[in-house]
Amino acid sequence: MSFIGTIGQLGAALWILNVWILRFNKETEYRGGDAKNLPQEFDVYGFPKGTVYLVGATKVSLALLLIIGLWVDPVVRPAAIALGSLMVGAIGMHLRVGDRLKKAAPAISVLTLCILTIAFI
Repeated sequence: MSFIGTIGQLGAALWILNVWILRFNKETEYRGGDAKNLPQEFDVYGFPKGTVYLVGATKVSLALLLIIGLWVDPVVRPAAIALGSLMVGAIGMHLRVGDRLKKAAPAISVLTLCILTIAFI
């Protein structure tokens, strides 16, 4: 694996863990609509209650697989593809509710890191 692939892998993983563990209930300028935290953001998108926890568990699991991938190579590509796919969905949700592209910047960044990971592993 190349240095660029490793940076993408770790960057995507740490970014997701930061958002979904450390910033879950915190207000940021990137929340969809007028949401103040992740559960409210999923409400803005019109998802059923509890979806936030399913998506969060999936993203955290994929982030952990990317970290495990530092030692177990075969898990990296599938985890990066799955996480990147979720980021495409996140970008779509921001656009669907009329957010400025700036609010989708974190998802675009993580998608870019996943693409770097896929391309350079």
